[in-house]
Amino acid sequence: MSEYSGVFKKNFGFFGGGTLLYSCFYAFCMFRNPSGVAFPFFIAGSLLFFCFCIAKLGISLRKGSAFYMISLMLLAVSTFCTDDGRIITMNKWGVFLLMMSLLVHQFYDTATWQLGKYAGSFLQIIFCSLGALDRPFKDGNTYRKSFEKGKGSKAFYAVVGFLAALPLFAVIFWLLLSADVVFREGSRKLFQGIDFWDVCQVIGMVALMFFVVYCLLSYLCEMTIKEEGKDRRKGEPVLAITVTGMLTALYLVFSVIQILYLFFGKMQLPAGYTYAEYAREGFFQLLAVSVVNLIIVLVGLTRFRESKVLKAVLTVMSLCTFIMIASSGLRMIIYIQYYYLTFLRIFVLWTLVVLALLFGGIVISIFRKKFPLFRYCCVAVTCCYLVFSFSHPDYWIAKVNVTNVEREETKNSFFKGMPYGDIHYLNDLCADAAPVLVPWLAESGDDPLVYGEQAQILGAVSDSGTKRVPEFIRRMKARNEKYDGWLQFNVSRGVAKRLIESGE
Repeated sequence: MSEYSGVFKKNFGFFGGGTLLYSCFYAFCMFRNPSGVAFPFFIAGSLLFFCFCIAKLGISLRKGSAFYMISLMLLAVSTFCTDDGRIITMNKWGVFLLMMSLLVHQFYDTATWQLGKYAGSFLQIIFCSLGALDRPFKDGNTYRKSFEKGKGSKAFYAVVGFLAALPLFAVIFWLLLSADVVFREGSRKLFQGIDFWDVCQVIGMVALMFFVVYCLLSYLCEMTIKEEGKDRRKGEPVLAITVTGMLTALYLVFSVIQILYLFFGKMQLPAGYTYAEYAREGFFQLLAVSVVNLIIVLVGLTRFRESKVLKAVLTVMSLCTFIMIASSGLRMIIYIQYYYLTFLRIFVLWTLVVLALLFGGIVISIFRKKFPLFRYCCVAVTCCYLVFSFSHPDYWIAKVNVTNVEREETKNSFFKGMPYGDIHYLNDLCADAAPVLVPWLAESGDDPLVYGEQAQILGAVSDSGTKRVPEFIRRMKARNEKYDGWLQFNVSRGVAKRLIESGE
Protein backbone atom coordinates (compact mmCIF):
# COMPACT_ATOMS: atom_id res chain seq x y z
CA MET A 1 0.00 0.00 0.00
CA SER A 2 1.38 3.42 -0.95
CA GLU A 3 1.55 6.35 1.44
CA TYR A 4 -1.19 8.18 -0.44
CA SER A 5 -3.52 5.19 -0.36
CA GLY A 6 -3.28 5.03 3.44
CA VAL A 7 -4.08 8.73 3.76
CA PHE A 8 -6.97 8.33 1.32
CA LYS A 9 -8.56 5.48 3.30
CA LYS A 10 -7.98 7.16 6.65
CA ASN A 11 -9.78 10.32 5.48
CA PHE A 12 -12.84 8.68 3.98
CA GLY A 13 -15.03 11.34 5.58
CA PHE A 14 -13.23 14.04 3.61
CA PHE A 15 -12.81 12.23 0.30
CA GLY A 16 -16.13 10.37 0.36
CA GLY A 17 -18.13 13.39 1.50
CA GLY A 18 -16.22 15.73 -0.80
CA THR A 19 -16.76 13.45 -3.79
CA LEU A 20 -20.49 13.27 -3.03
CA LEU A 21 -20.75 17.07 -2.86
CA TYR A 22 -18.74 17.36 -6.08
CA SER A 23 -21.08 14.88 -7.78
CA CYS A 24 -24.10 16.94 -6.73
CA PHE A 25 -22.37 20.04 -8.07
CA TYR A 26 -21.80 18.21 -11.36
CA ALA A 27 -25.50 17.30 -11.66
CA PHE A 28 -26.53 20.87 -10.78
CA CYS A 29 -24.30 22.37 -13.47
CA MET A 30 -24.60 19.80 -16.26
CA PHE A 31 -28.16 18.46 -16.16
CA ARG A 32 -29.58 19.15 -19.63
CA ASN A 33 -26.99 21.88 -19.98
CA PRO A 34 -24.17 20.91 -22.36
CA SER A 35 -22.85 24.39 -23.15
CA GLY A 36 -24.25 26.97 -20.77
CA VAL A 37 -22.56 29.39 -18.41
CA ALA A 38 -22.55 26.63 -15.77
CA PHE A 39 -19.87 24.70 -17.68
CA PRO A 40 -16.98 27.09 -16.83
CA PHE A 41 -18.16 27.06 -13.22
CA PHE A 42 -18.15 23.25 -13.26
CA ILE A 43 -14.58 23.11 -14.61
CA ALA A 44 -13.45 25.73 -12.08
CA GLY A 45 -15.13 23.73 -9.31
CA SER A 46 -13.46 20.56 -10.58
CA LEU A 47 -10.02 22.16 -10.42
CA LEU A 48 -10.75 23.52 -6.94
CA PHE A 49 -11.87 20.07 -5.76
CA PHE A 50 -8.74 18.55 -7.31
CA CYS A 51 -6.51 21.05 -5.48
CA PHE A 52 -8.22 20.31 -2.15
CA CYS A 53 -7.75 16.56 -2.70
CA ILE A 54 -4.05 16.67 -3.52
CA ALA A 55 -3.46 19.09 -0.62
CA LYS A 56 -5.13 16.60 1.75
CA LEU A 57 -2.88 13.88 0.35
CA GLY A 58 0.18 16.05 0.96
CA ILE A 59 0.97 16.63 -2.73
CA SER A 60 2.05 20.05 -3.95
CA LEU A 61 1.21 21.41 -7.38
CA ARG A 62 4.01 20.54 -9.76
CA LYS A 63 5.64 22.75 -12.32
CA GLY A 64 3.65 22.52 -15.53
CA SER A 65 0.27 21.91 -13.89
CA ALA A 66 -0.68 25.55 -14.49
CA PHE A 67 -0.63 24.92 -18.26
CA TYR A 68 -3.19 22.13 -17.95
CA MET A 69 -5.41 24.16 -15.63
CA ILE A 70 -5.38 27.28 -17.79
CA SER A 71 -6.08 25.20 -20.90
CA LEU A 72 -9.00 23.48 -19.16
CA MET A 73 -10.53 26.83 -18.21
CA LEU A 74 -10.05 28.18 -21.74
CA LEU A 75 -11.83 25.13 -23.19
CA ALA A 76 -14.65 25.67 -20.70
CA VAL A 77 -14.99 29.33 -21.73
CA SER A 78 -14.90 28.32 -25.41
CA THR A 79 -17.75 25.86 -24.79
CA PHE A 80 -19.78 28.62 -23.13
CA CYS A 81 -19.13 30.98 -26.05
CA THR A 82 -20.10 28.69 -28.96
CA ASP A 83 -23.24 26.90 -30.08
CA ASP A 84 -21.42 24.56 -32.49
CA GLY A 85 -22.12 20.99 -31.38
CA ARG A 86 -18.96 19.70 -33.11
CA ILE A 87 -16.75 22.19 -31.26
CA ILE A 88 -18.53 21.45 -27.97
CA THR A 89 -17.98 17.70 -28.39
CA MET A 90 -14.28 18.15 -29.22
CA ASN A 91 -13.92 20.57 -26.30
CA LYS A 92 -15.22 17.95 -23.90
CA TRP A 93 -12.88 15.31 -25.27
CA GLY A 94 -10.11 17.86 -24.82
CA VAL A 95 -11.20 18.46 -21.22
CA PHE A 96 -11.07 14.72 -20.57
CA LEU A 97 -7.57 14.29 -22.07
CA LEU A 98 -6.17 17.37 -20.33
CA MET A 99 -7.65 16.31 -16.98
CA MET A 100 -6.10 12.85 -17.36
CA SER A 101 -2.76 14.45 -18.26
CA LEU A 102 -3.01 16.71 -15.20
CA LEU A 103 -3.74 13.78 -12.88
CA VAL A 104 -0.86 11.71 -14.22
CA HIS A 105 1.47 14.70 -14.09
CA GLN A 106 0.59 15.35 -10.43
CA PHE A 107 0.89 11.77 -9.17
CA TYR A 108 3.92 10.62 -11.20
CA ASP A 109 7.26 11.94 -12.37
CA THR A 110 6.69 12.00 -16.12
CA ALA A 111 9.93 13.72 -17.14
CA THR A 112 11.20 10.68 -19.09
CA TRP A 113 7.84 9.48 -20.41
CA GLN A 114 7.18 9.24 -24.12
CA LEU A 115 3.91 9.23 -26.05
CA GLY A 116 3.41 5.46 -25.74
CA LYS A 117 3.96 5.55 -21.98
CA TYR A 118 1.34 8.27 -21.58
CA ALA A 119 -1.22 6.44 -23.74
CA GLY A 120 -0.64 3.17 -21.88
CA SER A 121 -0.95 4.91 -18.52
CA PHE A 122 -4.23 6.54 -19.51
CA LEU A 123 -5.70 3.20 -20.54
CA GLN A 124 -4.41 1.50 -17.38
CA ILE A 125 -5.94 4.15 -15.12
CA ILE A 126 -9.30 4.08 -16.92
CA PHE A 127 -9.74 0.30 -17.01
CA CYS A 128 -8.16 -0.49 -13.65
CA SER A 129 -10.36 2.11 -11.97
CA LEU A 130 -13.34 0.02 -13.06
CA GLY A 131 -12.01 -2.75 -10.85
CA ALA A 132 -12.19 -0.45 -7.84
CA LEU A 133 -15.97 -0.05 -7.83
CA ASP A 134 -16.17 -1.67 -4.41
CA ARG A 135 -13.70 0.77 -2.86
CA PRO A 136 -16.31 3.26 -1.55
CA PHE A 137 -18.02 0.44 0.35
CA LYS A 138 -14.76 -1.03 1.70
CA ASP A 139 -13.35 2.34 2.72
CA GLY A 140 -16.68 3.34 4.24
CA ASN A 141 -16.79 0.17 6.31
CA THR A 142 -13.21 0.72 7.51
CA TYR A 143 -14.05 4.31 8.40
CA ARG A 144 -17.12 3.15 10.31
CA LYS A 145 -15.14 0.69 12.38
CA SER A 146 -12.52 3.27 13.28
CA PHE A 147 -15.22 5.54 14.72
CA GLU A 148 -17.54 2.85 16.06
CA LYS A 149 -17.12 3.94 19.64
CA GLY A 150 -17.06 7.66 18.98
CA LYS A 151 -19.66 10.27 18.25
CA GLY A 152 -18.66 10.28 14.62
CA SER A 153 -20.32 6.90 14.15
CA LYS A 154 -23.78 8.40 14.77
CA ALA A 155 -23.42 10.83 11.90
CA PHE A 156 -22.09 8.03 9.70
CA TYR A 157 -25.04 5.78 10.51
CA ALA A 158 -27.43 8.66 9.85
CA VAL A 159 -26.00 9.19 6.35
CA VAL A 160 -26.04 5.45 5.59
CA GLY A 161 -29.59 5.16 6.89
CA PHE A 162 -30.72 8.08 4.73
CA LEU A 163 -29.20 6.60 1.58
CA ALA A 164 -30.57 3.14 2.35
CA ALA A 165 -34.07 4.51 2.97
CA LEU A 166 -34.31 6.35 -0.38
CA PRO A 167 -35.28 3.36 -2.59
CA LEU A 168 -37.67 1.99 0.07
CA PHE A 169 -39.19 5.45 0.51
CA ALA A 170 -39.80 5.71 -3.25
CA VAL A 171 -41.56 2.31 -3.40
CA ILE A 172 -43.78 3.00 -0.38
CA PHE A 173 -44.61 6.48 -1.67
CA TRP A 174 -45.71 5.03 -5.01
CA LEU A 175 -47.89 2.43 -3.28
CA LEU A 176 -49.56 5.10 -1.14
CA LEU A 177 -50.23 7.21 -4.22
CA SER A 178 -52.02 4.25 -5.77
CA ALA A 179 -53.97 3.52 -2.58
CA ASP A 180 -55.72 6.84 -1.89
CA VAL A 181 -57.04 9.43 -4.37
CA VAL A 182 -57.02 12.28 -1.82
CA PHE A 183 -53.37 11.61 -0.93
CA ARG A 184 -52.58 11.33 -4.65
CA GLU A 185 -54.21 14.66 -5.53
CA GLY A 186 -52.60 16.40 -2.59
CA SER A 187 -49.19 15.05 -3.54
CA ARG A 188 -49.72 16.05 -7.16
CA LYS A 189 -50.37 19.66 -6.14
CA LEU A 190 -47.44 19.63 -3.73
CA PHE A 191 -44.96 18.31 -6.29
CA GLN A 192 -46.47 20.02 -9.31
CA GLY A 193 -43.78 20.88 -11.84
CA ILE A 194 -41.40 18.18 -10.64
CA ASP A 195 -40.76 15.46 -13.22
CA PHE A 196 -40.11 12.04 -11.66
CA TRP A 197 -37.95 11.00 -14.61
CA ASP A 198 -35.85 14.15 -14.23
CA VAL A 199 -35.28 13.31 -10.58
CA CYS A 200 -34.15 9.80 -11.53
CA GLN A 201 -31.75 11.21 -14.12
CA VAL A 202 -30.23 13.61 -11.59
CA ILE A 203 -29.78 10.82 -9.05
CA GLY A 204 -28.17 8.70 -11.75
CA MET A 205 -25.76 11.51 -12.67
CA VAL A 206 -24.78 11.98 -9.02
CA ALA A 207 -24.23 8.25 -8.48
CA LEU A 208 -22.23 7.82 -11.69
CA MET A 209 -19.94 10.78 -11.03
CA PHE A 210 -19.42 9.73 -7.40
CA PHE A 211 -18.19 6.25 -8.34
CA VAL A 212 -16.10 7.50 -11.28
CA VAL A 213 -14.27 10.16 -9.27
CA TYR A 214 -13.84 8.13 -6.07
CA CYS A 215 -12.56 5.05 -7.89
CA LEU A 216 -10.24 7.15 -10.03
CA LEU A 217 -8.73 8.89 -7.01
CA SER A 218 -8.40 5.66 -5.06
CA TYR A 219 -6.57 3.95 -7.92
CA LEU A 220 -4.23 6.91 -8.47
CA CYS A 221 -3.36 6.88 -4.76
CA GLU A 222 -2.17 3.28 -5.07
CA MET A 223 0.68 4.45 -7.36
CA THR A 224 0.75 1.20 -9.35
CA ILE A 225 2.20 2.67 -12.55
CA LYS A 226 5.96 2.36 -12.84
CA GLU A 227 7.48 5.80 -13.23
CA GLU A 228 10.64 4.84 -15.04
CA GLY A 229 10.08 4.45 -18.76
CA LYS A 230 11.60 1.31 -20.28
CA ASP A 231 13.82 1.54 -23.32
CA ARG A 232 11.84 -0.49 -25.85
CA ARG A 233 14.21 0.16 -28.75
CA LYS A 234 15.23 -3.46 -29.24
CA GLY A 235 14.18 -4.07 -32.86
CA GLU A 236 16.70 -4.75 -35.61
CA PRO A 237 17.22 -1.41 -37.44
CA VAL A 238 17.82 -3.19 -40.77
CA LEU A 239 14.16 -4.20 -40.81
CA ALA A 240 13.02 -0.62 -40.23
CA ILE A 241 15.52 0.73 -42.77
CA THR A 242 14.24 -1.66 -45.43
CA VAL A 243 10.58 -0.80 -44.91
CA THR A 244 11.02 2.94 -44.50
CA GLY A 245 13.65 3.07 -47.27
CA MET A 246 11.27 1.62 -49.86
CA LEU A 247 8.51 4.00 -48.81
CA THR A 248 10.88 6.98 -48.75
CA ALA A 249 12.07 6.25 -52.30
CA LEU A 250 8.44 6.29 -53.46
CA TYR A 251 7.79 9.50 -51.52
CA LEU A 252 10.83 11.19 -53.12
CA VAL A 253 9.48 10.55 -56.61
CA PHE A 254 6.03 11.75 -55.59
CA SER A 255 7.50 14.87 -53.93
CA VAL A 256 9.47 15.81 -57.03
CA ILE A 257 6.28 15.61 -59.11
CA GLN A 258 4.44 17.80 -56.61
CA ILE A 259 7.21 20.41 -56.60
CA LEU A 260 7.54 20.60 -60.38
CA TYR A 261 3.92 20.34 -61.39
CA LEU A 262 1.63 21.41 -58.56
CA PHE A 263 3.72 24.06 -56.80
CA PHE A 264 5.33 25.58 -59.91
CA GLY A 265 2.14 25.36 -61.97
CA LYS A 266 3.62 23.38 -64.87
CA MET A 267 0.99 20.69 -64.61
CA GLN A 268 -0.67 19.20 -67.68
CA LEU A 269 -3.88 17.61 -66.43
CA PRO A 270 -5.46 14.65 -68.24
CA ALA A 271 -8.25 15.46 -70.68
CA GLY A 272 -11.55 16.24 -68.98
CA TYR A 273 -9.95 17.13 -65.61
CA THR A 274 -10.33 20.51 -63.93
CA TYR A 275 -8.16 21.88 -61.14
CA ALA A 276 -11.10 21.56 -58.74
CA GLU A 277 -11.61 17.88 -59.59
CA TYR A 278 -7.88 17.23 -59.31
CA ALA A 279 -7.72 18.93 -55.91
CA ARG A 280 -10.75 17.12 -54.55
CA GLU A 281 -9.31 13.78 -55.63
CA GLY A 282 -6.11 14.21 -53.67
CA PHE A 283 -6.24 15.97 -50.33
CA PHE A 284 -7.91 13.28 -48.22
CA GLN A 285 -5.55 10.59 -49.56
CA LEU A 286 -2.50 12.74 -48.82
CA LEU A 287 -3.85 13.54 -45.36
CA ALA A 288 -4.21 9.79 -44.68
CA VAL A 289 -0.66 9.10 -45.93
CA SER A 290 0.69 11.89 -43.69
CA VAL A 291 -0.98 10.36 -40.63
CA VAL A 292 0.39 6.90 -41.54
CA ASN A 293 3.87 8.40 -41.90
CA LEU A 294 3.55 9.99 -38.47
CA ILE A 295 2.87 6.56 -36.96
CA ILE A 296 5.69 4.91 -38.93
CA VAL A 297 8.28 7.48 -37.86
CA LEU A 298 7.21 7.24 -34.21
CA VAL A 299 7.46 3.45 -34.30
CA GLY A 300 10.88 3.69 -35.93
CA LEU A 301 12.10 6.01 -33.18
CA THR A 302 10.67 4.09 -30.22
CA ARG A 303 10.92 0.40 -31.21
CA PHE A 304 14.21 -0.01 -33.09
CA ARG A 305 17.81 0.29 -31.98
CA GLU A 306 19.58 3.54 -32.73
CA SER A 307 21.10 3.74 -36.20
CA LYS A 308 22.49 6.67 -38.16
CA VAL A 309 21.13 5.23 -41.39
CA LEU A 310 17.65 4.81 -39.87
CA LYS A 311 17.76 8.38 -38.58
CA ALA A 312 18.66 9.65 -42.05
CA VAL A 313 15.85 7.67 -43.70
CA LEU A 314 13.30 8.82 -41.12
CA THR A 315 14.43 12.42 -41.60
CA VAL A 316 13.99 12.21 -45.38
CA MET A 317 10.59 10.55 -44.88
CA SER A 318 9.57 13.40 -42.56
CA LEU A 319 10.71 16.01 -45.08
CA CYS A 320 8.75 14.27 -47.83
CA THR A 321 5.74 14.29 -45.53
CA PHE A 322 6.09 18.07 -45.19
CA ILE A 323 5.79 18.28 -48.97
CA MET A 324 2.72 16.02 -48.89
CA ILE A 325 1.16 18.19 -46.19
CA ALA A 326 1.83 21.29 -48.28
CA SER A 327 0.42 19.54 -51.37
CA SER A 328 -2.71 18.50 -49.48
CA GLY A 329 -3.15 22.03 -48.16
CA LEU A 330 -2.73 23.57 -51.62
CA ARG A 331 -5.25 21.15 -53.08
CA MET A 332 -7.73 22.05 -50.36
CA ILE A 333 -7.23 25.77 -51.00
CA ILE A 334 -7.81 25.20 -54.73
CA TYR A 335 -10.96 23.27 -53.93
CA ILE A 336 -12.18 26.06 -51.64
CA GLN A 337 -11.62 28.54 -54.45
CA TYR A 338 -14.23 26.68 -56.48
CA TYR A 339 -16.63 25.38 -53.82
CA TYR A 340 -16.25 27.80 -50.86
CA LEU A 341 -16.01 27.06 -47.14
CA THR A 342 -17.45 24.26 -45.05
CA PHE A 343 -16.59 23.11 -41.53
CA LEU A 344 -14.85 19.98 -42.82
CA ARG A 345 -12.64 21.96 -45.21
CA ILE A 346 -11.56 24.34 -42.44
CA PHE A 347 -10.93 21.42 -40.10
CA VAL A 348 -8.77 19.66 -42.71
CA LEU A 349 -6.61 22.77 -43.11
CA TRP A 350 -6.27 23.00 -39.32
CA THR A 351 -5.31 19.31 -39.13
CA LEU A 352 -2.60 19.84 -41.74
CA VAL A 353 -1.11 22.70 -39.71
CA VAL A 354 -1.09 20.50 -36.59
CA LEU A 355 0.53 17.63 -38.50
CA ALA A 356 3.26 19.97 -39.75
CA LEU A 357 3.99 21.10 -36.17
CA LEU A 358 4.06 17.50 -34.93
CA PHE A 359 6.50 16.47 -37.63
CA GLY A 360 8.65 19.46 -36.72
CA GLY A 361 8.91 18.08 -33.18
CA ILE A 362 9.62 14.59 -34.52
CA VAL A 363 12.50 15.84 -36.70
CA ILE A 364 14.00 17.51 -33.62
CA SER A 365 13.58 14.32 -31.55
CA ILE A 366 15.41 12.30 -34.23
CA PHE A 367 18.60 14.23 -33.45
CA ARG A 368 17.94 15.12 -29.81
CA LYS A 369 17.33 12.00 -27.76
CA LYS A 370 16.12 13.85 -24.64
CA PHE A 371 13.69 16.12 -26.47
CA PRO A 372 10.35 16.07 -24.54
CA LEU A 373 8.28 15.03 -27.54
CA PHE A 374 5.05 14.35 -25.66
CA ARG A 375 5.10 17.70 -23.90
CA TYR A 376 5.84 19.44 -27.18
CA CYS A 377 2.98 17.62 -28.91
CA CYS A 378 0.62 18.33 -26.01
CA VAL A 379 1.40 22.05 -26.00
CA ALA A 380 1.29 22.34 -29.80
CA VAL A 381 -2.02 20.49 -30.21
CA THR A 382 -3.63 22.25 -27.23
CA CYS A 383 -2.65 25.75 -28.38
CA CYS A 384 -3.71 25.07 -31.98
CA TYR A 385 -7.01 23.60 -30.86
CA LEU A 386 -7.74 26.53 -28.55
CA VAL A 387 -7.30 28.89 -31.51
CA PHE A 388 -9.63 26.71 -33.61
CA SER A 389 -12.16 26.40 -30.79
CA PHE A 390 -12.40 30.15 -30.23
CA SER A 391 -12.47 30.96 -33.96
CA HIS A 392 -16.18 30.07 -34.44
CA PRO A 393 -15.82 28.40 -37.86
CA ASP A 394 -19.52 28.76 -38.69
CA TYR A 395 -19.22 32.54 -38.40
CA TRP A 396 -16.42 32.65 -40.98
CA ILE A 397 -18.23 30.16 -43.21
CA ALA A 398 -21.30 32.40 -43.23
CA LYS A 399 -19.28 35.61 -43.67
CA VAL A 400 -17.29 34.30 -46.63
CA ASN A 401 -20.07 32.38 -48.35
CA VAL A 402 -22.74 35.08 -47.97
CA THR A 403 -20.40 37.66 -49.48
CA ASN A 404 -20.17 35.49 -52.58
CA VAL A 405 -23.79 34.39 -52.81
CA GLU A 406 -25.65 34.56 -56.13
CA ARG A 407 -24.09 37.85 -57.26
CA GLU A 408 -21.18 37.90 -59.66
CA GLU A 409 -20.38 41.55 -58.92
CA THR A 410 -19.87 41.00 -55.17
CA LYS A 411 -17.92 37.76 -55.50
CA ASN A 412 -14.38 37.93 -54.07
CA SER A 413 -11.61 37.65 -56.67
CA PHE A 414 -10.02 34.80 -54.70
CA PHE A 415 -12.89 32.50 -55.67
CA LYS A 416 -12.91 31.11 -59.20
CA GLY A 417 -16.10 29.08 -59.33
CA MET A 418 -19.72 30.04 -59.73
CA PRO A 419 -21.32 32.39 -57.14
CA TYR A 420 -22.21 30.60 -53.93
CA GLY A 421 -25.67 29.03 -53.91
CA ASP A 422 -25.81 26.30 -51.25
CA ILE A 423 -28.49 27.95 -49.12
CA HIS A 424 -29.33 24.60 -47.50
CA TYR A 425 -25.89 24.57 -45.88
CA LEU A 426 -26.27 28.14 -44.58
CA ASN A 427 -29.60 27.22 -43.02
CA ASP A 428 -27.93 24.42 -41.05
CA LEU A 429 -25.26 26.61 -39.45
CA CYS A 430 -25.33 27.11 -35.68
CA ALA A 431 -25.93 30.31 -33.71
CA ASP A 432 -22.29 31.31 -34.18
CA ALA A 433 -23.30 32.44 -37.68
CA ALA A 434 -26.16 34.65 -36.47
CA PRO A 435 -24.18 37.94 -36.57
CA VAL A 436 -23.87 37.38 -40.33
CA LEU A 437 -27.06 35.55 -41.28
CA VAL A 438 -29.65 37.48 -39.27
CA PRO A 439 -28.75 40.91 -40.77
CA TRP A 440 -28.36 39.32 -44.21
CA LEU A 441 -31.80 37.74 -44.05
CA ALA A 442 -33.28 41.05 -42.90
CA GLU A 443 -31.61 42.97 -45.76
CA SER A 444 -32.69 40.41 -48.36
CA GLY A 445 -36.41 41.07 -47.93
CA ASP A 446 -36.98 42.31 -51.48
CA ASP A 447 -34.01 40.54 -53.01
CA PRO A 448 -34.46 38.07 -55.89
CA LEU A 449 -32.47 35.59 -53.78
CA VAL A 450 -35.29 35.44 -51.22
CA TYR A 451 -38.27 35.80 -53.50
CA GLY A 452 -36.81 34.02 -56.50
CA GLU A 453 -35.96 30.36 -56.96
CA GLN A 454 -34.34 30.11 -53.51
CA ALA A 455 -37.44 31.39 -51.70
CA GLN A 456 -38.78 27.98 -50.68
CA ILE A 457 -35.32 26.85 -49.55
CA LEU A 458 -34.85 29.87 -47.31
CA GLY A 459 -38.37 29.55 -45.98
CA ALA A 460 -38.99 33.23 -46.68
CA VAL A 461 -42.35 32.62 -48.39
CA SER A 462 -44.96 29.94 -48.03
CA ASP A 463 -46.55 27.97 -50.84
CA SER A 464 -49.19 30.70 -51.17
CA GLY A 465 -46.55 33.40 -51.54
CA THR A 466 -46.98 35.01 -48.11
CA LYS A 467 -43.96 35.84 -45.95
CA ARG A 468 -42.99 33.47 -43.19
CA VAL A 469 -40.10 33.10 -40.74
CA PRO A 470 -36.85 31.99 -42.43
CA GLU A 471 -35.73 28.50 -41.44
CA PHE A 472 -32.51 29.71 -39.77
CA ILE A 473 -34.45 32.19 -37.60
CA ARG A 474 -37.00 29.52 -36.69
CA ARG A 475 -34.23 27.14 -35.60
CA MET A 476 -32.55 29.80 -33.47
CA LYS A 477 -35.82 30.66 -31.71
CA ALA A 478 -36.53 26.99 -30.99
CA ARG A 479 -33.01 26.51 -29.63
CA ASN A 480 -33.29 29.51 -27.31
CA GLU A 481 -36.63 28.23 -26.02
CA LYS A 482 -35.01 24.88 -25.25
CA TYR A 483 -32.19 26.49 -23.25
CA ASP A 484 -33.96 29.35 -21.47
CA GLY A 485 -32.60 29.03 -17.91
CA TRP A 486 -29.93 31.33 -16.53
CA LEU A 487 -27.57 28.40 -16.02
CA GLN A 488 -28.04 27.50 -19.68
CA PHE A 489 -27.13 30.94 -20.99
CA ASN A 490 -24.69 30.73 -23.90
CA VAL A 491 -22.96 33.68 -25.56
CA SER A 492 -23.68 32.67 -29.17
CA ARG A 493 -27.31 31.83 -28.45
CA GLY A 494 -27.68 35.06 -26.49
CA VAL A 495 -26.29 37.14 -29.38
CA ALA A 496 -28.59 35.36 -31.85
CA LYS A 497 -31.60 36.03 -29.62
CA ARG A 498 -30.75 39.72 -29.28
CA LEU A 499 -30.26 40.15 -33.04
CA ILE A 500 -33.53 38.39 -33.85
CA GLU A 501 -35.51 40.39 -31.30
CA SER A 502 -34.01 43.71 -32.44
CA GLY A 503 -34.97 42.95 -36.04
CA GLU A 504 -38.58 42.05 -35.34
